[in-house]
Amino acid sequence: MISDGDLYRLAIFLGSCAMMLIVFYHFLDVNAHDEEEPTALKPVSTPADSTVSSDKSNETPSTTKSK
Repeated sequence: MISDGDLYRLAIFLGSCAMMLIVFYHFLDVNAHDEEEPTALKPVSTPADSTVSSDKSNETPSTTKSK
């Protein structure tokens, strides 16, 4: 039969192992790299952004005026 001391040591050992596994799991979860970036972080270009630029090199042939 198992003694009280042995049961106490077994409970402390198993509890310590469980806590180390929990901490290790959270360490891996926090440091994991996502495969795909969230869509909320990607900048969204709007039509207003493209009209602000005064650079002539961005003009397409359909928008350039021929002289």
